Amino acid sequence: MITLIRTAVIAPGKTGAALTFSQEVVKLFKEKYGVSVEVFTPVGGNFSRIAWHSRYENLAQYDAMYTKAMADKTYWELVSKYSDSFIPGSGLDEIWRGV
Repeated sequence: MITLIRTAVIAPGKTGAALTFSQEVVKLFKEKYGVSVEVFTPVGGNFSRIAWHSRYENLAQYDAMYTKAMADKTYWELVSKYSDSFIPGSGLDEIWRGV
């Protein structure tokens, strides 16, 4: 099992827009790719962060979805529409393998 955790820092005053973006991404990935994405916000620490969590059977499944998403015009339109909702360069991907 492969788990992807993507985090980003929300820009000041953009929490609502970041959550709207997240809801749209969750819907897009479920409908278009059959991938369930969960959205998290921290309980403690830097509260202006947001995380997206998804799971894949293996790296090949993750890579296939990622390749499709990177070529998806609808996904990039969402990213562009909400790009000012996040601090540039704050995104971080962690890929974990279940043991």
